[in-house]
Amino acid sequence: MRRVILTVALALMLGVAYADEDLERRIDALQRELDALRNQVEQSNGGGGAQPEPVETASDERDSNEIDIEALETLEADKPLSNREIMARARSANADYLGPAQRAKDQEGYRNTTLGGYGEINYNNYKDPSRRDEFDLQRFILFVGHKFNNRTRLFSEIEFEHSFTKGGDSKSGEVAMEQAFIEYDFAESGAASLRSGLMLLPIGIINEYHEPPTFYGVERNEVETRIIPSTWREIGFAMRGIVAEGLEYNAGFTTTPDASLFTNASAGFRSMRAQGNRVTANEFGLFTGLNYRGIPGLLLGGSFWTGNTAQNGQGKGANASALQGVDAPLLVWDLHARYSAANWDFRALYSEGGLGDTAAINQAAGLTPGSNKAAPEDFWGWYVEAAYHLYRRGDIDIVPFVRYEAYNTQESVAPGYTIDPLNDEQVVTAGLSLYVDPQVVFKLDVQDYQTDNKKDRWNVGIGWMF
Repeated sequence: MRRVILTVALALMLGVAYADEDLERRIDALQRELDALRNQVEQSNGGGGAQPEPVETASDERDSNEIDIEALETLEADKPLSNREIMARARSANADYLGPAQRAKDQEGYRNTTLGGYGEINYNNYKDPSRRDEFDLQRFILFVGHKFNNRTRLFSEIEFEHSFTKGGDSKSGEVAMEQAFIEYDFAESGAASLRSGLMLLPIGIINEYHEPPTFYGVERNEVETRIIPSTWREIGFAMRGIVAEGLEYNAGFTTTPDASLFTNASAGFRSMRAQGNRVTANEFGLFTGLNYRGIPGLLLGGSFWTGNTAQNGQGKGANASALQGVDAPLLVWDLHARYSAANWDFRALYSEGGLGDTAAINQAAGLTPGSNKAAPEDFWGWYVEAAYHLYRRGDIDIVPFVRYEAYNTQESVAPGYTIDPLNDEQVVTAGLSLYVDPQVVFKLDVQDYQTDNKKDRWNVGIGWMF
């Protein structure tokens, strides 16, 4: 009993001492604040002299666990904010004890971090009853960017495909980094910027800008899926900037696709993409491009990429050693145009490519002579598209469109191998896009394939970005 009484007495004594010490600290802080206010009054009455030094106020003595209700209510009225940003600002509003300099630095950091993303849910209904109709949450992408200072920025995107993944099987779904790079401006004028990291190659129209509200049609066009394999990304370094009014340039070197991963020519060299995943780097590629935007509504451009893909026989494919001692050079180039005037939108693109040492690539893929899945020595494709903004009022925008495409993913092959005629295709797509917001679109279209009628279908889609 005595021990309990002594303990309680000691606690009370400590509490009183702490209270006295805390009270004295608060009184001192209030006195400093009063002195500062007195100095300001004297200055305003013509007292002259130097401005008073900033002083800590009573709020600087606030306990870190104390909650400022008024500050939190102000934050709630400041929506829309991400949950992370609300929490961060709430912490900042209750962190006067950190001092003005640290508080300002924290708030600047929160403002400089950006969260965004895009996604699409599509339905495909095939004319041929032997084909399986399908609803699919094709993509959900989250973007995180950060501005470190006026010249240095981070860009990153993480991609979820087909709703979920299981057992590492990419056919059931995929989680992957789509981009992760640092951009540094050598000049504030925008004349020269360096990109370093995993980046989308600046080739074609859609490869860099492929959010669903930015293109017409439920699915991405075939040419910029099979000839230019969206989304084609590599790890590397690039310089980009403006060389004259409206004229932009891109140039750099990157990792290359892996020829030992080739499987089937129906999608050109798409299966060879390494996508930043422990990329074999025995070979490097080069790219360059120009885009002209000097006239309002107009984009004119062209680009090319070239590099060897054999990786000295050390690629990730099961039979990569079959490529030792060969180059397997790949070249892809394109010319593109886009123009918007009044209510019309037009697009056109032509792309062509070539692949060398295809006999060795076929051997590495386990394709024997006579196979019609052989790697293409040449491939090409082009399309034209027109859209008309039929009705615009507020956020509502109704846009019918039509697109014609022609492409061949297997124009020629190595001697002894055969060409699959289904890879030489023409397709007409006609449809309608209903924008309920510039960043949210509902889509409907019909596609007619001239060669492979089993692909004929109608599609419905929902797309968004933020």
